[in-house]
Amino acid sequence: MEFKVTSNDVMDTIELAQNLESEKFPNMIICLDGEMGSGKTVFTKGFAEALAIKENVTSPTFNIIKEYPDGEMPLYHMDVYRLDGHVDGLGIEEYFHKDGVVIIEWADTIEDVLPEERLDIKFKLVNGKENTRVLILKPHGKKYEDLCEAVL
Repeated sequence: MEFKVTSNDVMDTIELAQNLESEKFPNMIICLDGEMGSGKTVFTKGFAEALAIKENVTSPTFNIIKEYPDGEMPLYHMDVYRLDGHVDGLGIEEYFHKDGVVIIEWADTIEDVLPEERLDIKFKLVNGKENTRVLILKPHGKKYEDLCEAVL
């Protein structure tokens, strides 16, 4: 099962993130993939804003994991682009059980450690339309299917 959403601008991407946030639950895992500049961090910023996180959310490219504990629920934002699939000793899997929301950019590079139940979102740029993206949401597990059906 897949759901497709067209985002015509940054605000559409933020609105989708905020709608998903409205249905949040502890240990929610959202895996983002797509080209650089396709909207992954914009999505995360929108989600964080809806969680009432006041801190400026930026891509954790060089930190790998940024923790935002001060919202309605903790947010753990990961960017695993530079890891080349090598996550041994980083404790990434521990974040999946910390009762917060985990958002992982470039998640396809660590697919072997991702939990079975999660929401994958693929960002695809649309040729000839600078600000337009197609977001393909693929829920894994009943609670993520319910989430998509409630929001989309």
